[in-house]
Amino acid sequence: MTTHFPAPRIVRNVRLGTSADAEATAVDLHLDDGVITGIHPAARASDGAPGSAEDTVDGRCLLALPGLVNTHAHIDKSWWGLPWQSYGGEGGTEGRIRHERARRDELGIPSLGITQRVLTELVRHGTTAIRTHVDVDPGLGLRGIEVVREAVADYGDALTVEVVAFPQDGVLRRPGVLELLADAARAGAHLGGLDPATIDRDPVGQIDAVLALAAEHGVGVDIHLHDPAELGAFQIELIVDRAEALGLVGRVNIAHGFAVSQLDPARRRDLLAQMGELGVTMTTVAPLRLPQLPLAELDAAGVRLGFGTDGIRDLWSPYGTGDLLGIAWQYARAAGIVRDDDLRRVVDLATGAATPFAGLPEGGLVVGARADIVLLDAENAMDALVRTLPRDAVIAGGRLLVG
Repeated sequence: MTTHFPAPRIVRNVRLGTSADAEATAVDLHLDDGVITGIHPAARASDGAPGSAEDTVDGRCLLALPGLVNTHAHIDKSWWGLPWQSYGGEGGTEGRIRHERARRDELGIPSLGITQRVLTELVRHGTTAIRTHVDVDPGLGLRGIEVVREAVADYGDALTVEVVAFPQDGVLRRPGVLELLADAARAGAHLGGLDPATIDRDPVGQIDAVLALAAEHGVGVDIHLHDPAELGAFQIELIVDRAEALGLVGRVNIAHGFAVSQLDPARRRDLLAQMGELGVTMTTVAPLRLPQLPLAELDAAGVRLGFGTDGIRDLWSPYGTGDLLGIAWQYARAAGIVRDDDLRRVVDLATGAATPFAGLPEGGLVVGARADIVLLDAENAMDALVRTLPRDAVIAGGRLLVG
């Protein structure tokens, strides 16, 4: 248990982000042992409101949202805190892999200091739960996973971080990677993959190998899939088939999955239906250059969607601030989402509805939920999203991390 972050017992005088009403009744949130134990009308000072200054957060009638959930991060690799690094090397997935591999040792990637700085930025922006992909290859071994776990330990049990061992440089084309993935799975990491057709040039082989290891060790799978249209859809179908055969229902995620938005409507409906039946989820970083994943169609098919920051200030791109709410804004704006119910749904996907991506029950600001709370000066949830306002306070697992 972490000791250097205070554990308030009351978050006083806040408005819940589940309300569309700017005049929503203020409430006090009562916390104990990292859980919301009570939600009561805000006590007035004249009523002799309980709680000392040491165990109370004054919410000042700010809006309260559930903690933000970053479902696709790379906290092991960034140059955050280092001097500006000019973009170099070749474009494309293969070019970026080569460039990063050539420069990562020079920049100290991965390292404890870099990962700590990235975590600080994520938390400062309200993130309380993370799924992070961590590079695993013969040059690194499992060192990146060890660094990430050491950095996360600074937060004790306040911050929830789920690790995916990410074989970015290929699974089959690099001898020894499958053994490293097996070691990572034995250590509790989920297993990743990248573009089975265009990286390993053996979609059946990569998918069979990764999913078989996941089934053997009882972990999940999270595969980066950038390949477009029918090539991407073909690989999703292979993943769905193997997930069903190996009993990985509810344990497989497709990251990016651009292909889904590039299919004709009937083809997309059939593919999403297959995914929904097996609990295959999707995560997006809302890339502006491509059509966004269709939220209404995913919801209708029962395909859970999460948002992620991807890498921030890394050797792939100088962009990124660590603000998950900013990614949700980008998705909503690019997808043309404007109605209140839909805007609230996007906020929900960025917060309590996404906690299963980090290995937690679905969350929210309700009694019995984990005490992950973000306070900000917004009128309502829609206003918080479209203005991406500063975070005034961040509570994770009942610990005050910011504020």
